[in-house]
Amino acid sequence: MIAIDLGSNTIRFIEYDGVHWGNRFEKIVRAAESLHDTGMIGENAIVRILNAIDEAHAHLDFSNQEIVAVTTAAVRMAANAHEVLDRIHRQSGIRFTIIDGDTEAKLTLLAVQNRLNQLNLTGNRFILADIGGGSTELIYVDHGNTNATSLGVGIVTMSEKAADELELHHLLDAFEEQVREYINSVPIKEKLDMLVLTAGTPTTIAAYRRGMNYTSYNPEKINGYKLTDEDCLQTYTELMDMEESQRAYYVGVGRERLIATGIMMVHRLFKGVNMFEAIIVDDSLREGVAINYFNSTPL
Repeated sequence: MIAIDLGSNTIRFIEYDGVHWGNRFEKIVRAAESLHDTGMIGENAIVRILNAIDEAHAHLDFSNQEIVAVTTAAVRMAANAHEVLDRIHRQSGIRFTIIDGDTEAKLTLLAVQNRLNQLNLTGNRFILADIGGGSTELIYVDHGNTNATSLGVGIVTMSEKAADELELHHLLDAFEEQVREYINSVPIKEKLDMLVLTAGTPTTIAAYRRGMNYTSYNPEKINGYKLTDEDCLQTYTELMDMEESQRAYYVGVGRERLIATGIMMVHRLFKGVNMFEAIIVDDSLREGVAINYFNSTPL
């Protein structure tokens, strides 16, 4: 089967047969571009999504495979969501299902726990954070019991909402407070075993720290990487000192302007959780969709 995750910034594809992971592909499509101003998925974004699906056919075998495609925050928020998805279906043959924040969190956790088990990192009590383009999912896991929330702010939406550095600072303050309020609201009675981060910004920071660029990115070298807040801030300083084209070499075209916001969100997340080291996991919603398919659990 092929699992597809259309996020607010990136569309991600992967093949899975229930045991082995196959080819994968991802492309930055900026689905949430201008969403804050217009409330709509724009024409340019739709074209980028369709082009990315066409391009994916060169990397994955779509013939005779079940396709399970989901989409998240940007499309959830868009007033023209159903028109956009109908058009994508007509032109590509792929039908996307809009999933809510709870389902997104559940599927992401499924993928992350599968990877943590393979890494022999089986903490009983941890926080999982997924900072996406349009929303941020926080999940508290305590001996298999979970408590999740979806914060309606992500890297793309925050970047577009902030008119200047001062407003960005205020938005980051508010994000940190939302994280802290969530941590205070769940019954964490004992010390957490770990903080786990997934999604594009944490994995990009980890890749940069490991000497990789966007084209040489290898998820096997990312899974299990320990990222500190100090690493995060050092990466911010180094990337912001680069020319935009050089920054794009490391973080990907379409991310070069967003990475500053993304790294600062990771930094504020560390502060809000009051933990300053995290385990990085590349597996996320895309892999969760695939695993869930073979568990025969309906979305």
